[in-house]
Amino acid sequence: MIKTAESGRRGPDVRSDCWIRITLADDGGVQLNVNSKIKVMYGSAVENLAKQGLAQLGIRHASVEIDDNGALPFVIMARLECAARRLKTNQTGEWLPEFRDSCQGATARERFRRSRLYLPGNEPKFMLNAGLHKPDGIILDLEDSVAPSEKDAARLLVRNALRQVDFYGAERMVRINQIPHGIEDLAYIVPHNVHVVLIPKCESAEQVKLVDDEIQKIFTQRRLKKTIFLMPIVESALGAIRAYEIASASPNVVALTIGLEDYTADIGTQRTLEGKESFWARSQVINAARAAGVQPIDTVFSDVQDMQGLRDSVLEAKALGFDGKGCIHPRQIPVIHDAFAPDETEIEKAKKIVLAFEKAEAQGLGVVSLGSKMIDPPVVKRALRTIKLAGDSGKLEPNWRQGGEHNEK
Repeated sequence: MIKTAESGRRGPDVRSDCWIRITLADDGGVQLNVNSKIKVMYGSAVENLAKQGLAQLGIRHASVEIDDNGALPFVIMARLECAARRLKTNQTGEWLPEFRDSCQGATARERFRRSRLYLPGNEPKFMLNAGLHKPDGIILDLEDSVAPSEKDAARLLVRNALRQVDFYGAERMVRINQIPHGIEDLAYIVPHNVHVVLIPKCESAEQVKLVDDEIQKIFTQRRLKKTIFLMPIVESALGAIRAYEIASASPNVVALTIGLEDYTADIGTQRTLEGKESFWARSQVINAARAAGVQPIDTVFSDVQDMQGLRDSVLEAKALGFDGKGCIHPRQIPVIHDAFAPDETEIEKAKKIVLAFEKAEAQGLGVVSLGSKMIDPPVVKRALRTIKLAGDSGKLEPNWRQGGEHNEK
């Protein structure tokens, strides 16, 4: 057993977080010392929360120091539980915050995943308002953005965030650690309404199945009935070669994405703006995803200052066949959404196809034609998606059909 353990962050640049140190004692009960920027208003609330948590976590005698920089209760709870677990007393259980109604919404297999915003899993300040920027998905990251020494802390913080933070309709995603270590992450996220699990550096169908099987095992143990979708990330030459078997490894895979920083390092070259070095791998991911019936998602654009470069990169990704792109800063989201939106030519073509389809359907015709051309079902499906994307992007009014072909006698 360890006598002293700490968790969290403190310092002049820290906000929305706290630092907690627990020193065990043989007797004397709990001695609390709270230093908070908002002590006058919330000091007693922080003390009461800490006392409640220490009792819940089985710590009866200890000296506890808390340096608070505006941390919300779910953050304090995660930091206190982490420090308690690091004591290795063999008495520590879970200390879960309330599961808010706003955190219990579902997702769907068929939905837009144009943008997914990466957030470091051990930085609460980035989580609190992330949903206000309206990304399609928010990724709470347990992998590359978290130092090895803080993996345990990030798991608890991400777990609590899943139960407490309103992401305003964004798909709730978590990137676990590389397999096999990522399997341990699943116990902290699966019961707490994660929508999509990202599998980094994925190189085989077996890794996908391992994650899928562990999720099902947790569901069985907890008597839960729901679906968690999977998004493997191709980040190596071997992963790119095996892209189709990865994309088709489980019916719960909804998207396949690529990470070019690791991929280019793996093949022994540098990532460039032109992307010639990664064209084959990106094409491989697109074709594998389409063949497996899942969404192909492009890598992040790492220069958060270069908005024109980002827009050009999205337009290129769209032209290649990608449905979405990763982002590492909220300012990238509107650029990504706008660039993925259909242009006027695409919209007009889609409108004609949809109207022709609806007219044929109303007349009970089994064949859809536009002029002298027959329209295949995949073309109709793509046109319907274009119409929805145009509507969601504000480029098409909901009543666009008024005065259209379908009203003609």
